[in-house]
Amino acid sequence: MHTVILVLLEVLIVIGLSRLVGLAFKSIKQPLVIGEIVAGIMLGPSLLGLVAPHLAVTLFPPETIPFLNVLSQVGLIFFMFLIGLELNPKYLSGQLEVAVLTSHVSILVPFSLGTLLAVLLYPLVSNANVSFTAFALFLGAAMSITAFPVLARIITENNLQGTRLGTLALTCAAVDDVTAWCLLAVAIAVARTGNMAGAFPTIIASVIYIGFMLTVGRWFLKRLAAHYRRAGRLSQLLLAGIYMAVVASALITELIGIHLIFGAFLLGAAMPKDADLVREVAVKTEDFVLIFLLPVFFAYSGLRTEIGLLNRPELWILCVLVLAVAIAGKYIGTYIAARVSGINKREASALGWLMNTRGLTELIVLNIGLELGVISPLLFTMLVIMALVTTFMTSPLLEWTYPKRLIRLDVMEPDSQAETDIDTAGGESSTRPYRILVPVANPSTQKGLLQLAVALAQPAAGTALNSQNPAVVHPLSLIEFQEDYAFENTPVEADRLIAQRRQQLEELINTLEPPETRSHVHPLVGISSNVARETAQIAALEQADLILVGWHRPAFSSNRLGGRVGQILITARVDVAVFIDRGGERLESLLVPYSANTHDDLALILALRLLINRETSRLQILQVVANHLKDELSYELRTMMEQLPTSVRDRIDITIVEAQDPIQAVVEASKAVDLTIAGTSRTWGIERQTLGRYTDQLAIQCRSSLLITRRYSQLTPHLTSVLSEVGNQESTVGN
Repeated sequence: MHTVILVLLEVLIVIGLSRLVGLAFKSIKQPLVIGEIVAGIMLGPSLLGLVAPHLAVTLFPPETIPFLNVLSQVGLIFFMFLIGLELNPKYLSGQLEVAVLTSHVSILVPFSLGTLLAVLLYPLVSNANVSFTAFALFLGAAMSITAFPVLARIITENNLQGTRLGTLALTCAAVDDVTAWCLLAVAIAVARTGNMAGAFPTIIASVIYIGFMLTVGRWFLKRLAAHYRRAGRLSQLLLAGIYMAVVASALITELIGIHLIFGAFLLGAAMPKDADLVREVAVKTEDFVLIFLLPVFFAYSGLRTEIGLLNRPELWILCVLVLAVAIAGKYIGTYIAARVSGINKREASALGWLMNTRGLTELIVLNIGLELGVISPLLFTMLVIMALVTTFMTSPLLEWTYPKRLIRLDVMEPDSQAETDIDTAGGESSTRPYRILVPVANPSTQKGLLQLAVALAQPAAGTALNSQNPAVVHPLSLIEFQEDYAFENTPVEADRLIAQRRQQLEELINTLEPPETRSHVHPLVGISSNVARETAQIAALEQADLILVGWHRPAFSSNRLGGRVGQILITARVDVAVFIDRGGERLESLLVPYSANTHDDLALILALRLLINRETSRLQILQVVANHLKDELSYELRTMMEQLPTSVRDRIDITIVEAQDPIQAVVEASKAVDLTIAGTSRTWGIERQTLGRYTDQLAIQCRSSLLITRRYSQLTPHLTSVLSEVGNQESTVGN
């Protein structure tokens, strides 16, 4: 009983630490799995055993390790089943001939370099009990691996699945995955039998079983899928049958003489790719596997990883050599094959970095090698370091080689291309349309936000203005994924979710008034792991003049300007306005409390834009003074006010109120208006505090809908286009 309690305590520590470290790595744009692997290493002799050896022995005594191993093996079986399940034939539809050549060369080159490296390493880090053939095969296989699951998530997170690079990388990785597992199966057969000749019966039996699974097994699984479609749901009985088949297939491949994981992977690959069935099986399986079992595998691997074994400079030199061979072999093989196939230099280079992703798949291979005794603990540690470094470097090198602006051009839609042509034609910035970026988290509840954006962008129906340079509104909906290995993160599933969200946005756009403004609303939909950060980046890429974001209450805060909204306010390098919708749709009466700061200037500028676009609206500028001291308008605003035509100036009222409590004066005035627009200011109880938080006093008390403005740049031409149009209109009338 003591051992069971200790194992449960170990699992508790492992899950908690893997989540914490994983989230820390996600915050620096790294896959969650890297953090979980590092957490496992931290619990082993490399850190905990080094700084607190007695605590390490107490928490992880030798008698509990077999229990962790059993949990690890169960986790691996079902994880490999999930990998096979998501290996969709759709991934083999993109540039297949190029992908087959590229993937095979990207295996052949590192495999060859790995076998050459084995000549050097075999006498230094191996022993006479291991045949050189098995050692060289394993080292070559370890160098050749590409982690398809991690690569697929990186592609999804960077919204590459719809690009030439993304489809080619997925196809290459899928072909690479199948080929590499076959190589590994041969390596295991050789390791277990001692030589290539002895491995032939195992290889033949494996080929027969693969053929059986892809014919008879697939026929039976199709019957299961047909039963699922008739029933319309995945019953516990059907799921139990699938799980039994996973375990049975794993046992068969173990008895054949390769490894448990191959049977599980093969069953997943043979499963009919009925979208609903695959989704339901994956969703019901993945949470327990990814949250509970896989972290135990990482901890088990970490307990066997001892960085302290690299205790001499020459061993570190060998480790660097292993890393260099792994990176160079994969990158050079991929790059050369891609270039020969006609891929341009930038995409070939990005593909080389993507194919260098090894991650969890490499860790699985290394643990098999260590269990069979083919690789020593010292070489195991070197290769774990290699797996971490090659996966860690993928995202930053991909961003450096293939930045987001190029991804945007690669997937650009026709209407967006037309807008870009306008931007660059003649090189005149004056032709660039005014752009508003509107983050939309929930299309079903944010019509008011998008309607306000349209009102800011376009003249209202019946207005005399006829815009020659129409403004553009971009509703931006980013689907945020939290887990690296969740099924929803796969490219095929991500495409489905993107199409679903785009349809919801189109339905929302079709409800906007007036109808003629809808053609100027162009939705942007994508995947993100950090919505606030991605919103700021997209605003820069789209050259947005304003981010108009809706307020929502953060999950762990009562502050209305906290959470994601607060992050956008702090990080976006563009003017931002936060809309708090009280439910009214009218924009006939506007209120701008003015206290002569740059954020209030933006509030007044946006109010003037609304006033020009809507001939029936009126604006009240409220100046709250104490001791008869009046705040003057800025020079910029005075100049703009002077440029306004009489028809607009006549609809502006400046009210001066003497009060000791400015906020209450604004709250009182807001009772009679449709929209209050206020800058972030201490005067209105909306200011940036310590640690970047904003207070929200006016947001709580205001009686009308409220638009809170934060100005980033005084150079943003919010009024330039509409003022020129008003001037042209008056000139036409005068003539």
